[in-house]
Amino acid sequence: MKITGKKGFDIDDSVLSLGSEGAQMSDYAFNRRWFNIFWLFMTSIIILLTIKVFYISVVNHTKYANIASGNTMHSTPIVAPRGRIFASGGEVLVDNKPNYSAIVLANYVSDDYNSSINQIAKLLNLEEDEVKQKISLALEKKTNVVLKEKVTHDEVVNFKTAKNMPKYVQIEKNALRVYNDAELFAHIMGYEGLIKQKEYKEKKDKGYLLTDRIGKTGLEYQYEDYLHGTHGYKRSLRDSRGRIIKRLEEQKVVPGDDIYTNIDFELQKHLKEALEKEFKRAKTNKAVAIAINPNSGAVLALVSLPSYDNNLFSSGISSEDYKKLLKNPDKPLFNRAISGVYPPGSTVKPVLAALALENNIITPERKIESKGGLQYGKFFFGDWKVHGYTDMRRAIAVSSDVYFYTIGGGYGDIKGLGIEKMHDGYAKFGYGKPTGIDLPNEVSGTNPNKKWKEKNIGEKWYIGDTYHSSIGQGFMSATPIEVINSIMPIANGGTIYKPQIVKKIVSQDGKEKVFKPKVVKENILSKYALRVAKEGMRETVTDGTAQMLKELNVKVAGKTGTAEFGKGDKVHSWFVSFAPYKNPQLLLLVLIEGQTKEISTASEPVAKSIYKWYFDNNKLDDNSQKDKNDKKGS
Repeated sequence: MKITGKKGFDIDDSVLSLGSEGAQMSDYAFNRRWFNIFWLFMTSIIILLTIKVFYISVVNHTKYANIASGNTMHSTPIVAPRGRIFASGGEVLVDNKPNYSAIVLANYVSDDYNSSINQIAKLLNLEEDEVKQKISLALEKKTNVVLKEKVTHDEVVNFKTAKNMPKYVQIEKNALRVYNDAELFAHIMGYEGLIKQKEYKEKKDKGYLLTDRIGKTGLEYQYEDYLHGTHGYKRSLRDSRGRIIKRLEEQKVVPGDDIYTNIDFELQKHLKEALEKEFKRAKTNKAVAIAINPNSGAVLALVSLPSYDNNLFSSGISSEDYKKLLKNPDKPLFNRAISGVYPPGSTVKPVLAALALENNIITPERKIESKGGLQYGKFFFGDWKVHGYTDMRRAIAVSSDVYFYTIGGGYGDIKGLGIEKMHDGYAKFGYGKPTGIDLPNEVSGTNPNKKWKEKNIGEKWYIGDTYHSSIGQGFMSATPIEVINSIMPIANGGTIYKPQIVKKIVSQDGKEKVFKPKVVKENILSKYALRVAKEGMRETVTDGTAQMLKELNVKVAGKTGTAEFGKGDKVHSWFVSFAPYKNPQLLLLVLIEGQTKEISTASEPVAKSIYKWYFDNNKLDDNSQKDKNDKKGS
């Protein structure tokens, strides 16, 4: 029997004939079956989710950790351009120009990065091992790493148009350092390069990145904290594919401070040209020239030859080019002006004369005879020629070795200073210690005494050692910057200033840090002692060993020096001088390293050329004008 319901559904008789107990059993069987199906489905889902979680969190943790990081906050650094460096006349010596670099983004490196190494290497013209090494470093340090410093325009185009490029390598626009007149200023400016891991550890708390460039030598190193600037940042939310979801805050970049030096561009240029002009005659290519304002210590020029092109380093020097520079026997990377150590020779004689007067060893008028040498027991200490009788001024002018042997070590009825007083006196003039010039890697020469020889040579001190120190030979040595600084108090009347290359530092908001002259010592000796030494240096030009300069329109005072070294036929030719005589404005040192003995000097012609150019093209004050035609200078 069937009954049709209201909406046409047929109801079987067997259902209608069930009692209450039968109906309950039927409902239970029906519900149980669907419950089991539901439970099996849910269990399967849970198992699949568990497997997936294990795969993500354990098996492929690195990949998804990086993706998760990329899905949230992303910070892109904006590299601060380094400050520029200027000469005293406003000429730009160091600047920046646009550049492209390839960067490894640590957050986006996936576990399968090996599969793309070959492609990256080909597009950027790199070795595969180098690419792999940089990626490994990025993963190890968990920070971005420079893959290639200078990417060419063609490489940028090829890289950006290539298919399936991994997102963990990115081309970024930055600035490349440009050194104008590179070889002319290389030893002053130095160079900057990619930061090393050791440097990064020291600087990372100051906001430095592993992709940063940092000063390595010269002013680039010395004033790194000013030149570097402060990086900016762009922060954004990105999805797992690196796409920007939302732009967040931006921290503006603060460019590095600009540096203004005391360097006279034209003076630096003329010094280099004058030195190179003498090289053929002197049979050498190594020299130093330094020009300083004796009234402030401002370094107006500093030339060390041979030089090098520091632009090689700014663009990432090749290992082959770097090896060439290192293996070059003339050492072009070596700054001879502050790191070269030489016997100062007769340039110490004006200093020794002033010390002898200060210690009442001799009067300026007392004459000492030179017959070509000094006999002390069985030892003979030669002079470079027979000078006859000379007083102090004349002895400085003609550079009598016998005179200075006598006032230094003593002879006959003249007691002499002795090595300890000489040592202490030389130290007053700066010998044996760095001058403090604002360049890195300055060294100092040797100001010997008995204690020094016992410690370093293992022998006692002899009178011959004192004689040798009296004429700037033997164990005595100095850097060119030490020698010129020792003459400074004779030129200006008693003050030693710290040599200073940088005049001021200017921040991007216009704030200035001005470097005022820094006095190292003043009233170093009595005015009288210094004046006599100065008069002797003037007589060197008017009637002594540097007479080729007496025809100049400006009065010059100076001291020649010829320092022997080794056993060859070469010498170091020194000339240290200042002008105008009464009111010195320019203190000049020229050293021709290893010139041939076939000529008398190569240093004085350089100085003559510079004084003629400098004072013919610059106004002299009234006191200097009065000195022009005076030939005696005393």
